[in-house]
Amino acid sequence: MLGRKSYMVIVVVFVMMFDCIVIARQGGTMNYYNTYVVNPLVEENVFLGMEPERAKVPKFERIKKDLPQPFWQTNTDAISCYWKAWEIAFRNVRKPTPKSGFIANFIDPAFNNRIFMWDTAYIVMFGRYGIRTFNFQRSIDNFYAHQHSDGFICREINESDGAEIFHRFDPSSTGPNILPWSEWEYYLNFADNERLERVFPPLLAFYKWFRTWRSWPDGTYYSSGWGCGMDNQPRLPGGYHANWSHGHMSWIDTTLQAILAGKILVQMADIINRRDDVCDIEKEIEQLTQFVNSKMWDDKAAFYYDRFRDGRLSKVKTIGAYWALLADIVPKERLGRFIEHLNNPDEFNRPHRVPTLSADNPFYEPTGGYWRGGIWAPTNYMILRGLSKVGYDDLAYEIAVNHLNNVVEVFRETGTIWENYAPEFVKGNNKKDFVGWSGLSPIAVLFEYVFGLRLDVSNSQLIWDVRLLNEHGVKNYPFGDRGTLGLKCNKRQCGSEEPIIEATSVVPVNLIIKWEGGTKSIVLGDN
Repeated sequence: MLGRKSYMVIVVVFVMMFDCIVIARQGGTMNYYNTYVVNPLVEENVFLGMEPERAKVPKFERIKKDLPQPFWQTNTDAISCYWKAWEIAFRNVRKPTPKSGFIANFIDPAFNNRIFMWDTAYIVMFGRYGIRTFNFQRSIDNFYAHQHSDGFICREINESDGAEIFHRFDPSSTGPNILPWSEWEYYLNFADNERLERVFPPLLAFYKWFRTWRSWPDGTYYSSGWGCGMDNQPRLPGGYHANWSHGHMSWIDTTLQAILAGKILVQMADIINRRDDVCDIEKEIEQLTQFVNSKMWDDKAAFYYDRFRDGRLSKVKTIGAYWALLADIVPKERLGRFIEHLNNPDEFNRPHRVPTLSADNPFYEPTGGYWRGGIWAPTNYMILRGLSKVGYDDLAYEIAVNHLNNVVEVFRETGTIWENYAPEFVKGNNKKDFVGWSGLSPIAVLFEYVFGLRLDVSNSQLIWDVRLLNEHGVKNYPFGDRGTLGLKCNKRQCGSEEPIIEATSVVPVNLIIKWEGGTKSIVLGDN
């Protein structure tokens, strides 16, 4: 994950002094000019200098009863895996150390005693279901509390002393820029306008830093193996270092993430009345979308690729291209052909779906090979959310069931949850007890895609896309900051049979029930 190997950090402290920066290091000091160009948005960052949280971290045994309580008549192993994910997650909840500069209790990514930007962005997406017991979302606040005056936020920070692992101009220093997506998912679940107002300035400042220091003259974005998060994929052209170099390449995932982040910032601005702050982003979204569809799409292959500096397209089909679905930039006439790669058994439709590298690539590894075919919870979740975005819920359900079944089968054999999984075998890879972002599969994927429950609290709405035939549901299901739902679907004989739903709510909710044979709406909690 993120090319995370142990190495010595020689920079131990830096101090800004007038027009230079003094850096203490092994063997002496180095003086550099202070090259920071201050972004006024950072002055609005309320997380800088905020007093650290003093609340105690919860113990799983004490709060288990307050978590959502799923049940599934014929798959008790999936329910056991669900509870194991929460048990491990709460084992990894931490308090900030005095030297870290962190301001909130947080969940550790379960890797090397550092917090990681994109790990944390994904972890809180399943953590929102445990919000009544611990505010997982505040784990992101520790990144906002480390924002530099020009908007930069380092993607990897030591938990013990707050040391940032990269210089900000290193191609691997930050990203992927998906924090806006993470905050937007939280908003859909809690309609928390107050948090939206707090996070908007640091998110926008970071977006602008990213655009200034991670884009080419044509507007596309770049990263590196480590910076994009999928460190050992064979994407770089010859002569460049696979981990550390940008390769003078337009990176398809990084560029699509910029479009997604920009669109979400515009949506946020509409809600909190700051539309004037994002006018330039609206123009960039339009220009980038046009460029990606004209210059990074191979019509013969029906796929989006990285683009080399001479204009040639890579032939590496990486899962990173599927950020195009979530960014919603694929023209309708291309959509079916692009998505069909996910159904092709020679490419992404392997025994365990979805490998991060297409199986027809010569570097594909059937055992996983980390990002050379490994199955990762975060990228699978990205694909599921993207398929929902463009209306391919049938395929999303098919992939979700396949993925969860494989994760549960490995859990049945090993008793735990893994960093990633093999695409050709029932096998967990690399680190075990990895919750961490692997908690997405037994929690978020179970609720949102296998059970089919998708929230939009801002519109007082819950969609229940019922596909399972056996009795299933969830008690103590959170809806916003006050609501609690009880949901049960009785056993059915076939998918076209109208489901018999038993549902309760303490707050008004429009429950929209979908199934193969139709749709109906039930108003809950309306007294």
